[in-house]
Amino acid sequence: MPWWSWILIWVALVALSLLFYVLLGIRLFRQFMATMHDLGAAGDKLGHLNPVGPDGEQQADPGEPRPGSAVFASPAAMRHDYEASKSSRREERRLRRVQRKKDRGQPQALGDLDFT
Repeated sequence: MPWWSWILIWVALVALSLLFYVLLGIRLFRQFMATMHDLGAAGDKLGHLNPVGPDGEQQADPGEPRPGSAVFASPAAMRHDYEASKSSRREERRLRRVQRKKDRGQPQALGDLDFT
């Protein structure tokens, strides 16, 4: 075997190994980009569920209490909120009942009529 055949063999081995590493790098880069794309889509989906402001605080409606705020609120304020929501639900039920009886042509109960 002539001496230059060894040089050709080694050049071919190095070239094939470089080609293998380049193809491996391209495949790894594509998988990384696909993972980043999926991660970005998941972040967008989760961002719509619980929006966070620039300072790290959760953005919520001004009229809506933040989750966990009842733990630190005074019992009197919580009792007031409970009673207010209870009376508003009761009033909504009464209005639906009056409307339903009106639609059906049924007589109204005196307690359901609002004389105030």
